[in-house]
Amino acid sequence: MYRMGMMSLLASDAGVDAGRCMRMALVHDVAEALVGDITPHCNVSDEQKYKLEADAIQQIKQMLGEHTYAAQEVDQLWQEYEQQSTPEAHLVKDFDKLEMIIQAHEYEQSQGLGLQQFFDSTRGRFRTDTGRAWAEELVLRRQQAAAGAVAGSTEAVIAAEAGADKQPPKAPLL
Repeated sequence: MYRMGMMSLLASDAGVDAGRCMRMALVHDVAEALVGDITPHCNVSDEQKYKLEADAIQQIKQMLGEHTYAAQEVDQLWQEYEQQSTPEAHLVKDFDKLEMIIQAHEYEQSQGLGLQQFFDSTRGRFRTDTGRAWAEELVLRRQQAAAGAVAGSTEAVIAAEAGADKQPPKAPLL
């Protein structure tokens, strides 16, 4: 959510209302605070997921005071995102996908995991020029990191093999 807000701030030249994108990025998953993160692995239909989250938004509106500006804005931004009814909603949806693959890339780097399925699930699904360009940049950086890791491990093997028959130099006596 935070990263998506920052993406919205950085994409101020994308021809959309960046402030609205930032607010939408904050609100888009707020229903998860009550219903949890419903993923495709949960075997919940899209219709049921929407109903659960819409009910959660109603609860949040009640907590905020149903007729307050904050409650109305949360509801409006969430509906706009869910219905994908504006350019801002399209961009924030792209940011949601980008955030997922950025996180997958970070896990690959830090934990040595192979998470290609996350990249496959977003291929060809970005709706905005900004989303497509940023996804292409991430894929390029991921490929470069993978090539660097392979080159680095190859260099380490070559160096180890070259020095396998040599004794390390003795430290000078002080």
